[in-house]
Amino acid sequence: MNTTTSEENLVDVKGLVKVYPPKLRALDGIDLSLKAGRIFALLGPNGAGKTTLMRILTTQLRPTAGHASILGRDVVRKAAEVRTFIGYVPQEMSVWTDITGYENLLLYAKIYGIPAVHRKKLVWEALDSMGLGGFAKTLVKTYSGGMIRRLEVACALLIKPKIMFLDEPTIGLDPSARKAVWEKILAFKTGFGTTVFFNTHYMDEADLYSDEIAIIDRGRLVKVGTAEELKRSIKRDVIRVGLGAGAAVGEKTLGRLRGLRSVTDAAAGDSDLTVSVVDAEAALPAVIDALRDEGVPIVRISAEKPTLDDVFLAYAGTSLQPGPDLREVRSVRRKIGQG
Repeated sequence: MNTTTSEENLVDVKGLVKVYPPKLRALDGIDLSLKAGRIFALLGPNGAGKTTLMRILTTQLRPTAGHASILGRDVVRKAAEVRTFIGYVPQEMSVWTDITGYENLLLYAKIYGIPAVHRKKLVWEALDSMGLGGFAKTLVKTYSGGMIRRLEVACALLIKPKIMFLDEPTIGLDPSARKAVWEKILAFKTGFGTTVFFNTHYMDEADLYSDEIAIIDRGRLVKVGTAEELKRSIKRDVIRVGLGAGAAVGEKTLGRLRGLRSVTDAAAGDSDLTVSVVDAEAALPAVIDALRDEGVPIVRISAEKPTLDDVFLAYAGTSLQPGPDLREVRSVRRKIGQG
């Protein structure tokens, strides 16, 4: 990660700290720089500081200490100016469902201060860019979840932002709707050179779409790099074991696995087991023997290169699982998508 201030950097963050009363340290000295025209993914468990960082960068929160700027403008002292060239799509619903898509965009155009003479043209451009032109005069409450999310993105695109901040951009959507949303975001990014900064709980999105990924944990950036750089950095292979129905792997078995030569860690899930090893080919026979000795039923077993999930587990010490707040947002979006 390059933390030196440079004219080439669209975003520059130095020593950023945010403390919520009485003593909750949400951000603990963040240093970050981001070049223009790239897609940046921020990964972290709930409460790690992702949304706090995004809200500071979008001028909604003031930091306790440190400095953050976008295009050289301080996000606190030049907040009004910063808001003229950034777009922001929050996790929460940000459109009105009892009016049409066109009316939503028209309201946002007025909020953004777009001159009346340009509003109609820009509204239609934004609708068309998100594939919603044919639904412009339809009530939003009849839209699917994916269409609603695309409408929210369209609202943020009205001002052709230099950087787009997306907080869980495809939360609660099915795979095909997620893909459709990302196709539109990528098309806009290509057409206008917009930088994208997003939070996500979907590892595949970070892997597929980002140019750079940062893992944040307890208010600190613990690792930054491309997806491939992060995977290589943990220097290990993974043996995945599918377990028989009702199988339970206890600490005794995990301890035996961790004691094997070449094994660096072992973790049990509900129906599977992940064993991290230096060399999967060399460790595989010993892992199988140990599990058989412990009476663990093996349904399937495979040796793989590490995934982004493995990287996250290595650096954050936990799997990236959605918490109650994300489930609530998903539930609301599903209900709206069902009309």
